[in-house]
Amino acid sequence: MISQQGILPAPQLDELIDLIKKIHGFDFSAYSKASLKRRVLRIMQNKRLEFYDLKHILVNDRAFFQEFLDEVTVNVTEMFRDPSFYKALNSQVIPYLSTYQHIKIWSAGCASGEEVYSLTILMREAGLSKKSFIYGTDINTEMLKEARRGIYSLKKIKSYAENYQYSGLKGSLTDHFTIMYDAATIHSELKPNTLFSIHNLVSDAIFNEFQMITCRNVFIYFETELQEKVLELFYNSLSPFGFLCMGSKETIRSDKFKKKFKVINSKENIYQKIAT
Repeated sequence: MISQQGILPAPQLDELIDLIKKIHGFDFSAYSKASLKRRVLRIMQNKRLEFYDLKHILVNDRAFFQEFLDEVTVNVTEMFRDPSFYKALNSQVIPYLSTYQHIKIWSAGCASGEEVYSLTILMREAGLSKKSFIYGTDINTEMLKEARRGIYSLKKIKSYAENYQYSGLKGSLTDHFTIMYDAATIHSELKPNTLFSIHNLVSDAIFNEFQMITCRNVFIYFETELQEKVLELFYNSLSPFGFLCMGSKETIRSDKFKKKFKVINSKENIYQKIAT
C-alpha cells in the first residue's frame, strides 16, 4: 500500500490539495508541504487507505472530511500555554491597553478556545473585562463548538492550573471555573466577552479593528508567501499602535514587515504596529 510505504509523491499531494479546494473550499496550497504530507500519510496509514480511496471518501463523505480537517490542522493548545508569554503580556501590553476606552482582541487559530479564555481571565484580573471583547477564530468547526462550550476535563485543568501559577497571576485558576464531576466549565460571566467564529487566514478578509492580535503556533505550518499574506492581514486589522503577539516559537522574518512593527519583547515575539 502507498500509505504503508510512506510514499506520497508531490504530484499526488498537489492533486489532493486541488481536490479539497474544489470540493470543500479549503486551500492548503500555501501550507508547509512537509507538514501536510506527514499528516496525510498518517491518515492513510491509520485508515489503511490507498490514495485513490482517500480521494473518493473525501469527495463523498462530509463527516470524514471533518475528521481529515481535524488531523491536518494543528489543534494543540492549553490554557496559559507558555506562562512567560502571559507574564510579558501582563507587564508590557496590558498597561498600554488599559488606556483604551474599548479593547478588541483577536485570537487567530484559537482551536478549542483555551487561549481565548486565558486572555479573558487575564483581562478580568487586570480589571479590564468590562471594556474588552475577545474574538476567537479557527477553520475547524468542531474545535469551535468545543470552544463555545468551554468545558474541559479535570486532568487538563490540573495542568492548566500550573501554567496559571507560573504566569504570575494571583488567586487560583479554579476561581474561574465551575467544577462538575470529572469536568470544569468556564464561568458564565466570562462568556459574554467572547465570540467564536469561523475565519480562514488563507482566504478570508479583515472583519474588525483590533488593539491586540495573538497568533501562536500557526505560522510554522505556513510557507513564506502565506506568512506574508497573513502578516498583511494582521497589520491592516490592527489599530494604530496595536500589538501583534506571536509567542516564542515564531517571529516576523519578512524585511517588509520588520519595518512596520516595533519589537516590544524579542523573546516572546511581541510587536507593536508603527503608525504611519
